[in-house]
Amino acid sequence: MLQISTERDIERLRQVALLQEAEIHRLLARLAELTRQLAEARGEDVVRALQLELTVINEQLAARNRALYGTSSEKRRRGDEEDGGKATTPQSGHPRRAQRDLPIVEVVHELDEADKACPKCGGELSAWAGQFEAADEIDVIERSFRIVRHLRQKYRCGCGECIETALGPQKLAPGGRYSVDFAIEVVVAKYLDHMPLARQVRQMAREGLTVDTQTLWDQLFALYGHLVPTYDAILRQVLDAPVIGADETRWRLMDEKGSTKWWAWSVCSPEAVAYRIFPERSTDAGAALLAGYCGIVVCDGYAAYPSVRERLARDGPSFTIANCWAHARRGFVEAESAYPKAREMIELIGKLYEVEARASERNLDLGELRRTESAPIVAEIKRWLSTTVATPKSSLGKAILYVLDLWPELELFLTDARIPIDNNATERGIRGLAVGRKNHYGSRSERGTRVAALFYTLIESAKLAGVNPKHYLREATRRAIATQGTVTLPRELLAE
Repeated sequence: MLQISTERDIERLRQVALLQEAEIHRLLARLAELTRQLAEARGEDVVRALQLELTVINEQLAARNRALYGTSSEKRRRGDEEDGGKATTPQSGHPRRAQRDLPIVEVVHELDEADKACPKCGGELSAWAGQFEAADEIDVIERSFRIVRHLRQKYRCGCGECIETALGPQKLAPGGRYSVDFAIEVVVAKYLDHMPLARQVRQMAREGLTVDTQTLWDQLFALYGHLVPTYDAILRQVLDAPVIGADETRWRLMDEKGSTKWWAWSVCSPEAVAYRIFPERSTDAGAALLAGYCGIVVCDGYAAYPSVRERLARDGPSFTIANCWAHARRGFVEAESAYPKAREMIELIGKLYEVEARASERNLDLGELRRTESAPIVAEIKRWLSTTVATPKSSLGKAILYVLDLWPELELFLTDARIPIDNNATERGIRGLAVGRKNHYGSRSERGTRVAALFYTLIESAKLAGVNPKHYLREATRRAIATQGTVTLPRELLAE
């Protein structure tokens, strides 16, 4: 019966697909007729108008198919361009990693008594001092929870007038039952490993600890309270940099009113990255984040950034915008399937990246290379954009207009070697937050958005500085509890 039902479902789906395809063709024919009538009424070339409209429709259908079935990577396949279409043979296996951070525990294996007899003469085998056959294996120690009972010794004087008690361990909150290390484990699991609190509860239950999500949240919030000064200091550190990147991504707030779309804004410098989560992706949010900043902001073509710059300029000096060449390139990557000519622009932008890579690999003067090599490439890009004809509504036309609209900001990197060619560093910095959003879906309160922004800021900044995030959180918390308001930046631990 199950097989018959499955076959009927497949047949029903096939019929639905055929009906949808027929409806699409009917609508396309109707659209063509309406376009023809409109062109005649305007006195336009009917054939050309129909061709342009159908080209745009076909591009949209192709883009939808790529979104559903294509790959999401923008990387060029080297096999297609350099090897005449021959794909390189993938490497099988991988080399053993050194694992220098793991402790080594030596276990000596000895022969059984029955095996200590020589098979040749029958004599007794004796241990050969210092001679072993060594082989390493990576083992795991299962995580476990325990109750640590702290006995604080009391002291008294024979006079009966003085009693003293020894100090206990640091506490997140007075009388708290859970240790600092426990709270840090919960934070790392959620904001670094992207594990929702409910999943952590189930995992802890398997390991012998009975706890609920509210208890875990209480530990997160208590830890948050000690680290707010450090979060504020990291945000100031980023906004003190002469050049920063800015980006934003969706964040969901799920409270008693339902699910609403909020936005996580990110600012990034070479040393740190900081986040703030706002209920909107507007000029107001951008102005709140970038208020007082007077350096250079590298960003995409989102219209809020020029609006923020203009608003802040009313009250004094404002920032300068430099746009991202990676975003400029994406439009031509999307248009390439319908317009092979777009590959010319992709290759020209690729030459800019080759100059950047050569300067980095050989430690060359980037400013000089940009003046002597990148500037002529940029001039050739401008010539290509100005001479290439494309319909404004087409994907190629939109890509060209996007670049031309942002041209002064795209050229700015040629005059200042501090400006990166793209905003990819900021996008990498926001990736952890985006992955977490997919796993635990966002926050359940406005307070939760502040907690998420703080812990993502501390964790991602530690990663950027090359510091172990768990070690950084533990040390920053220990110092903050010992002396209230103490700030610990990741670079400080790196220097120790």
